[in-house]
Amino acid sequence: MTIISITQNKCFGGVQGVYSHVSPETGCSMRFGVFLPPQATAETPVPVLYWLSGLTCTEENFIIKAGAQRVAAELGLAIITPDTSPRGLGLPGEDDAYDFGSAAGFYVDATQAPWSQNYRMYSYITQELPWLIAANFPVDPARVGIFGHSMGGHGALVLALRNPKSYKSMSAFAPISSPMRCPWGKKALSGYLGANRDAWREYDATALIESRGWKGPPLRVDQGTKDQFLETQLKPELLREACARAGVALDLRLREGYDHSYFFIASFIEDHLRFHARNLSSKSPHSKE
Repeated sequence: MTIISITQNKCFGGVQGVYSHVSPETGCSMRFGVFLPPQATAETPVPVLYWLSGLTCTEENFIIKAGAQRVAAELGLAIITPDTSPRGLGLPGEDDAYDFGSAAGFYVDATQAPWSQNYRMYSYITQELPWLIAANFPVDPARVGIFGHSMGGHGALVLALRNPKSYKSMSAFAPISSPMRCPWGKKALSGYLGANRDAWREYDATALIESRGWKGPPLRVDQGTKDQFLETQLKPELLREACARAGVALDLRLREGYDHSYFFIASFIEDHLRFHARNLSSKSPHSKE
């Protein structure tokens, strides 16, 4: 599969690039960012982190706002930043709202028309993109972690919980803890998956924790106490309760005074990168699934 280089910039001794390719899963051109640290060579492939962004975002937001490259270069971590949805498909309603359609793929494989043919972000992130990255960049596919913010925090938790053999660690900033129980999630899951709530459970972190558990490192979640979406959309207490019932270790840190913005992410990104670097230091998979 051919990838096209859009930009490449030297950054802290490594390279921050943006690339595109035509995706069979989504049926359109998709963009993604790749930060390669200076340690990355064909002889020394490096661990890789996938960052999933939130509503309204593209692959660019994390690259220019999170300030992750300096620490990633120090730790020898590659960071992949995919887009948040297919784009430019001309589907009815695709661009009508910020919380559904473009930039709001919710990391699901849609089953409802007209979304089912293209809105396949779950399969894109878990299958197609890792294959593409491993084929074109010096990364170690045995040492993979995932993290994200808001909708992307939901995505990171769900993808890791459903694929524990693929991801050795996961963390999240202000994740949508239970899409089944918040307005954003109900709108997305009903639109993409229909009315079958059993299908919704496969994309709800709290339901997955209770049904599947997690045998990897403790879940690390940071949440700002001044987040404007804290009580209505994010509901970290639901994640805490699910982990307690399932006996899953959760490191939930409430950050006093922080909101939902990238200022919050940039303040604690180093902590998350070091957390993942520790968990990805071994080449042996953690999971006993």
